[in-house]
Amino acid sequence: MESFQMLVARLRYKHLLMLSTLGKVGNLHQTAVAMHMSQPAATRMLSEIERVFACQLFERMAKGMRPTKVGEMLVEFADNALTRLDRCAEEVHRYQLGGRGQLTVGAIMGAAPDLVAQAIIEMKRQRPMLQIRLMGETSDQLVALLEQGKVDIAIARYATSIQHNQFDFEPLGNENMVTVVRRGHPLTDAPLPPLEKLLEHWPWILQPLTTPARQALEKELEMEGLMSPRDIIECGSIFAALQLVQKSDALLVMAESVLRDHLNIGLIEMLPLTLGRTLSPFGLLTRKDTFYGEPVTGFCDILRRNAVQWE
Repeated sequence: MESFQMLVARLRYKHLLMLSTLGKVGNLHQTAVAMHMSQPAATRMLSEIERVFACQLFERMAKGMRPTKVGEMLVEFADNALTRLDRCAEEVHRYQLGGRGQLTVGAIMGAAPDLVAQAIIEMKRQRPMLQIRLMGETSDQLVALLEQGKVDIAIARYATSIQHNQFDFEPLGNENMVTVVRRGHPLTDAPLPPLEKLLEHWPWILQPLTTPARQALEKELEMEGLMSPRDIIECGSIFAALQLVQKSDALLVMAESVLRDHLNIGLIEMLPLTLGRTLSPFGLLTRKDTFYGEPVTGFCDILRRNAVQWE
């Protein structure tokens, strides 16, 4: 097979588009229609791509086509490359219209109300024409978005132990996890039962198992020899979790910064229960071997400076 540099030099935009489209629809005729070309032309283009890589990229099935293992890798590469090209084209277009670029930030909700929100306000004060997009998700979702090039940087945690091979991490701070219930909950009118009883007899609203916060909670229960809650509502949406806890008898474990406003106006109440002690710090996640210019570097500098004051 040719060297990597020669392969990249021979791949064209239409090749990437074909790989991405065919990977999504799994049908060569539909791919040809989507790309405004004839099916014979699409067949020739696919053959050309397969000659470049000297292997079969798609298996011809009775109903459609399925990528091979190498094909899956190339489809993922094409998807990521096209996403970044689209974002680059959008930034150039905005600049031509008099804008000043775009910054897309992903942040876990525990960091968003304080650290990230303040950094965005300061960034907009310095660069009023900069378009900033903030995507609030869980760490596992943000790492996936960062890998796909859909966010420039992420303020999150590693979701798996091997992601240090893909991303650089710079610690910024940590979340204070608290346990809350609705206003007037029976548990607020009497001494709190032991944690074992709470896990056994009360419903809990917890983040998905793929999130570092949930994994830290399960690790603490394991260390104390306790079983996971018997009755669990697994919820990845902050808004939905807040609605659920206010309308049920469930206990909710979440970052105090996210719950602060609801606590201050009395919609929920905090229980004297400490969980999340083993949760690792969150920080600035960036893709390895990637050059970052303005405005990413400027925003990162603001985050670092504010993180020192936030501690």
